Amino acid sequence: MKKVEAIIKPFKLDEVKEGLSSLGVQGLTVSEVKGFGRQKGHTELYRGAEYVVDFLPKVKLEVIVTDEKLNEVIAAIENAAKTGRIGDGKIFVTPIEEVIRIRTGERGSDAI
Repeated sequence: MKKVEAIIKPFKLDEVKEGLSSLGVQGLTVSEVKGFGRQKGHTELYRGAEYVVDFLPKVKLEVIVTDEKLNEVIAAIENAAKTGRIGDGKIFVTPIEEVIRIRTGERGSDAI
């Protein structure tokens, strides 16, 4: 099993969610986050004063998938989140040793 974390632009969330749903992905965690990469923020003008917005609003998705579904899930996120402009985001994949559904006690891929 793998944990896929994706940092994407907020307005792409619905498209990514639909893409994952079409693959049969049932569980998804979404967090509103702020950060920057190469995009480095931008400068804004407020009441005549210039200031730098370092941390840009993003959305972080977390989903646990079986090894068999991993490539499909990554492709779905890439296709749905891509605008072709700087700041489209990143996808991180990490191994998951165990998953346990608290309610039933199911373990492994049965608990996903």
